[in-house]
Amino acid sequence: MSDNMGGKKFQPYIPASKTLPELTVTAIVLGIILSILFGAANAYLGLKVGLTVSASIPAAVISMGILRGIFRRDSILENNIVQTMTTAGEALGAGAVFTIPALFMMGVEIKQIMLVFIVLTGGFLGVFMMVPLRRMLIVNEHETLPYPEGTACAEVLKTGEKGGGAQAKLVVFGFAIGGVVKVLTDGFKLFRSDVQTGIYNFQNAFVGTQIYPALLGVGFIIGPKIAGQMVAGGLMASLVLIPAIAFFGAGSSDVIFPATEALKTLDASMIWDNYIRYIGAGAVAAGGLITLAKTLPAIWQTLRSTMVGLNKSKGYKVAELERTDKDIPMKWVLIGIAVLIVVIAFDPFTNVGVIGALAIAIFGFLFVTVASRIVGIVGSSSSPVSGMTIATLLIVAIAYKSFGYTGTEGIILTLTVAAIVCTALAVAGDISQDLKTGYLVGGTPWKQQVAMMIGVMASGLVMGYILTLLDNAYGMGSEALPAPKAALMKILAEGILNGNLPWTLIFIGVAIAVVIEFLGMNSLVFAVGLYLPLNISATVMFGGFVRLIVNQVIKHKKDKEKAARIERGTLFASGLIAGESLLGVIIAFIISINPNIIPTEYLLTNQWLPFLVFLIVCALLYFSTVPRKQKA
Repeated sequence: MSDNMGGKKFQPYIPASKTLPELTVTAIVLGIILSILFGAANAYLGLKVGLTVSASIPAAVISMGILRGIFRRDSILENNIVQTMTTAGEALGAGAVFTIPALFMMGVEIKQIMLVFIVLTGGFLGVFMMVPLRRMLIVNEHETLPYPEGTACAEVLKTGEKGGGAQAKLVVFGFAIGGVVKVLTDGFKLFRSDVQTGIYNFQNAFVGTQIYPALLGVGFIIGPKIAGQMVAGGLMASLVLIPAIAFFGAGSSDVIFPATEALKTLDASMIWDNYIRYIGAGAVAAGGLITLAKTLPAIWQTLRSTMVGLNKSKGYKVAELERTDKDIPMKWVLIGIAVLIVVIAFDPFTNVGVIGALAIAIFGFLFVTVASRIVGIVGSSSSPVSGMTIATLLIVAIAYKSFGYTGTEGIILTLTVAAIVCTALAVAGDISQDLKTGYLVGGTPWKQQVAMMIGVMASGLVMGYILTLLDNAYGMGSEALPAPKAALMKILAEGILNGNLPWTLIFIGVAIAVVIEFLGMNSLVFAVGLYLPLNISATVMFGGFVRLIVNQVIKHKKDKEKAARIERGTLFASGLIAGESLLGVIIAFIISINPNIIPTEYLLTNQWLPFLVFLIVCALLYFSTVPRKQKA
């Protein structure tokens, strides 16, 4: 039953009648390793810049390189299983870092078993709740929902059938460059990791950049438009808001809440910490809700289509289905969801109770459905995960407060529920892309769904430990790991349950987001830039600038060659991200064992040397996309 709505039968790359090695021990072992690695990398990236990237294509390329190059195996379906598991792991990391770090910022003791429980229940709910939607979204709406990342990954897998060694080398090369720079800056402390300067006669204004390759890679992947909007937010904070507050408060001895010192004594970093982060939080909250509001028509259509699609699917019998259309049996899916909700209601680790369990069931189903469909239209990177999580958090916080939960207890309960829902919808959105890939290449859905759960399990068992390591080494909410989305969740939860938010600053941020939206820009991206330190968003912009130059150089090429060039750059950029992120986790592990191993002072303090290194990495990114020698 692989017919689309129009009645024309779709033929995948590997037909249903053909059976290839798929859910093998080799694929599972490799998938577990990559799911943990990319889960850790995405967690680090989300904490650093507030954005995450899909691991589907780099995972597929690495898988092809290992399975074909080392094990001499050439099953495209085996490669698909590996990238599916990897995506499940990295999606879990993305969902976790948008919420769970807020618990660390609370300063309370967080037990590992609680962290594991949160990410695993959220991840499994995301998989189980997506299963009933697969036939409706992936099969019946094949012509109307493109699932851009899933379709691109399928093309990479099909191209890899003809040999993917060169692509794998790009990822490995990028990994090496990203890792080496990270070790030199934060490991050996050979030179500084940032370049920053004030501006003459411009009170408390500053500009700067970091030299981290991962941020450069992010900028290349998201492109110049999004990167430009992000750095615009950073420039508003550093060149408008901070100087304005410093100028008007230069002669004031008043202490203005939430600061605890006189306004005239605050430097740029103190102004940011006491005022700008609340303005940024308001802007991010508004941007997330605006993004969610813009998708309301799609949400309504999704819910209507889901009800119709599920009713139509009731007539399918497993025995009649082809290999390429068999899901995990609905009986086991419903049992799995029911067991998870009951366990959440009565578990001793989170204590969210029946209130939290009901909220997770309701918002989980609603937003998993929304996320699974919307990513099919706009892609995973544009899914309104933040908006849906904010909406969940606000309603849950009000519910808990109405039942008498306030203070630290109420905040922790609210953040826990939001974390489970956020993880579920992040996983559901990303694995929807994987199921699209499987549909195109001829994968077996139930095997992919089992692989997803294995990937969630592998990444989930270590995610809490990874977050704890990063918190101990760098500090959640610090300049090294701003964790902007999680910081926002903490601020909102505290404001509702304790009632001590500086609402004027919050509403200034809301107003800024609304104005930016009216100007036709992405208010959420701008708001994230407003919240982050400028040197982070500026580094992302450098990556976007490299992408802009590449776009200009290849604009006269044929579409197929353009896509191939951008794919090369994306693979190298993905390597930069993975290399730096994973070495960052390793350095955090070393610090946890013996903090004295890592030097405390930089050997070379000159700011131009790291900037030169950064420009070299920019050049490598450019030439990985546009080789110096091209065939005529």
